[in-house]
Amino acid sequence: MSAPATPSSRPAVTEREARQVAEDAREQHWRKPSFAKELFLGRFRLDLIHPHPLPAAEDRSRGEEFLARLRDFCETAVDGSVIERDARIPDEVITGLKELGAFGMKIDTKYGGLGLTQVYYNKALALVGSASPAIGALLSAHQSIGVPQPLKRFGTQEQKDTFLPRCARTDISAFLLTEPDVGSDPARLATTAVPDGDDYVLDGVKLWTTNGVIADLLVVMARVPKSEGHRGGITAFVVETAAEGVTVEHRNAFMGLRGLENGVTRLHRVRVPAAHRIGPEGAGLKIALTTLNTGRLSLPAMCVGAGKWCLKTAREWSAAREQWGKPVAFHEAVGSKISFIAATTFALEAVLDLSSQMADEDRNDIRIEAALAKLYGSEMAWLMADELVQIRGGRGFETAASLAARGERAVPAEQILRDLRINRIFEGSTEIMHLLIAREAVDAHLSVAGDLIDPDKSLQDKAKAGAQAGVFYAKWLPRLVAGPGQLPGSYGQFKREVDLSGHLRYVERAARRLARSTFYAMSRWQGRMETKQGFLGRIVDIGAELFAMSAACVRAELLRSRDDHGREAYQLADAFCRQSRVRVEELFGRLWTNTDDLDRKVVKGVLSGTYTWLEHGIVDPSDDGPWIADATPGPSTKENVHRPIK
Repeated sequence: MSAPATPSSRPAVTEREARQVAEDAREQHWRKPSFAKELFLGRFRLDLIHPHPLPAAEDRSRGEEFLARLRDFCETAVDGSVIERDARIPDEVITGLKELGAFGMKIDTKYGGLGLTQVYYNKALALVGSASPAIGALLSAHQSIGVPQPLKRFGTQEQKDTFLPRCARTDISAFLLTEPDVGSDPARLATTAVPDGDDYVLDGVKLWTTNGVIADLLVVMARVPKSEGHRGGITAFVVETAAEGVTVEHRNAFMGLRGLENGVTRLHRVRVPAAHRIGPEGAGLKIALTTLNTGRLSLPAMCVGAGKWCLKTAREWSAAREQWGKPVAFHEAVGSKISFIAATTFALEAVLDLSSQMADEDRNDIRIEAALAKLYGSEMAWLMADELVQIRGGRGFETAASLAARGERAVPAEQILRDLRINRIFEGSTEIMHLLIAREAVDAHLSVAGDLIDPDKSLQDKAKAGAQAGVFYAKWLPRLVAGPGQLPGSYGQFKREVDLSGHLRYVERAARRLARSTFYAMSRWQGRMETKQGFLGRIVDIGAELFAMSAACVRAELLRSRDDHGREAYQLADAFCRQSRVRVEELFGRLWTNTDDLDRKVVKGVLSGTYTWLEHGIVDPSDDGPWIADATPGPSTKENVHRPIK
């Protein structure tokens, strides 16, 4: 029996319908405490992160043993310059990583994996990513969003028994959600999965399939049409890349991560057994978002590795390079950049380790913490790399190969800047992360008062919501007036030779101020709040800084208690908090003093053609091809460039 023809048109979706799809996919309830959620509500719950959680002795031993082997492999078998030159990770390197067990770091030992904790998985990514960011992306895409993680959380026992041993040792996986005309708006997903007996028949085109060029297994998101016996909706499937009808049509090339095996994959009448469906129909987006709750921590892990390398390079170069009679590090203009890199690297590692350990313990809901770590790590790592290029001057702009060719140390500063740029887009762009985190941050408000600002709700529903809101705010608002941050002796356990207690008092006061600002904005804009993306972005950025300050102080105290560079850690935490407080105050000021309204007017003028005269006097080197490639379902007409590594 042949499958019915697949529709060629993309689903027509209104803005409200698109928002509802995203809303239905998010986790609706908070069953565990969340430090970041409380922070946005103006409640500084230091008890949720201090004392700093620690890995079990067995987990630590297993993790350190693997890190030692991985370090030896990176030092002896990985040449990042070759990957950059050839724009490809050598097959023998990938084979070596398989033999090392690196593809099974997060897979349980009973399936042949290493069973590492999130903490040590992230330490491994930071290490291997410093050798080659492309290898870090390869391993991360395979384990953080590829087949292993969704199956770990939502797969059947049969699926785990079938696929996890393969993913642990032999097979590479990829995640296929994005389409040529669908990015962060999955409601418009066009790839279909039509039920046909015991199978589904998949048709569609997927873009930016990281690992897709060399993958053996794919997680594919496709839309199941609603029909009798099928609830339909966006659904997740495990698909064999070798299946008939799967064609990798193109290997994409980027400004950075030149070794990334990322492509365009076409699925034409690909038959997938119903037994390979992950979870029920319609649960695909929820599975994807839940997977990303911890999967997002892989990006800040590699950002931490990049920060450490930037610090090492800045230190060595700034001591060797002299200007006007002294090393450039001792000129304030350069020294401030080095201080920023050092303090920020310390804070990023604090955020990563704290979030990772909380993920391992599973006592807290870390959906906001992981998202903040991804957002903050991506933005700050890019800034650190940019500062390194500036410190290196012309040598920072010169390629490592060119430096080596003329007899100088091959320092790939410009490469790390290019490689890090994608992190502000990968797995949720900064703009999307702002909106995602903002939605979670105001969840408590929407839970009690959301019906008040919903135009589709009846007067009866609004009256009920008003009563609920009255009870909630009568208890909540008075608590935002005063707190421990106003008491000079609060958080005295962080007062050592360097005093961090004042920074924690600042965080407590700022959290209440942040909550008051959010409440005022909701009262002012009500249903239009979701359109105030500039305001929401600044609210989230303030929360990210406060979370990072908290993590830095807690990590410094942990290191002091273990006699592990505690004095120096306190100094770095103090420097970071002072730098962060300057940024926070600027963000608070920009909540209400900004050009958001004017910017909207200018944008309307730009799109209406009002300012086209400003574009005169140039030539455009772009060709005249379509802005978005055609993704009409159908058989492939291109060569299959799939390159499995066996």
